[in-house]
Amino acid sequence: MKSHARNPRATSNRGRFIAAALALTTVIAAVSVWLWQRNSSADESVSADLPAAKAALNGPQGGSAGALSALDKTFLTKVRQAGLWEMPAGRLAQTHASSEAIKRAGMHLLEGHSKLDELAREDSEALSVPIPDQATAEQQGWVDQLKNARGRAFDQLFVDLLRASHGKIFITIGEVRATTKNTMIRRLATQTNNTVQDHMDVLEDTGLVTDGTLDDVASTIPK
Repeated sequence: MKSHARNPRATSNRGRFIAAALALTTVIAAVSVWLWQRNSSADESVSADLPAAKAALNGPQGGSAGALSALDKTFLTKVRQAGLWEMPAGRLAQTHASSEAIKRAGMHLLEGHSKLDELAREDSEALSVPIPDQATAEQQGWVDQLKNARGRAFDQLFVDLLRASHGKIFITIGEVRATTKNTMIRRLATQTNNTVQDHMDVLEDTGLVTDGTLDDVASTIPK
């Protein structure tokens, strides 16, 4: 009859194998913890350095968007003030005009300058450039003229004032867009260019733009 007693040598070898496996597992776990801690420290170091890196990229004015010129600041003001009188003019067109084409042009003014005004105010805050809360005295005078006009007289006055104003700012937009070093102002100039082009189109669609108005715009172009 064969004996079923365990082999002492086999038992000893198995014990060594289990012990070695446990030791290896412990080493792997320790290395994993060490790697995790090292990566976490590295991430914290990078995060701590990011503000300093951003500060190094930012200029004294205009931030990382680029340097601001005197023309850039003037342009922000002009965009803001344009909306402050052209939006009221657009509203007046809905009640004072006799032509549906004028009312349509007025709606384009309202929609276009609402968006531009929001963008100008956002840029003003981001770039720390103050902008006015009122239109110029001349622009307020134009609104008063429109308030006192009705029917066809309103239609012609509306087109005369708005087409001349848009033509003159259109010239400034091109200069700003071509020369600004600030990406936020460049974006604003691009959007303003598209909006003003649209407004000139709808004003011209009324058929009321006169040679006198265009001559007035031409007289402001530097020779």
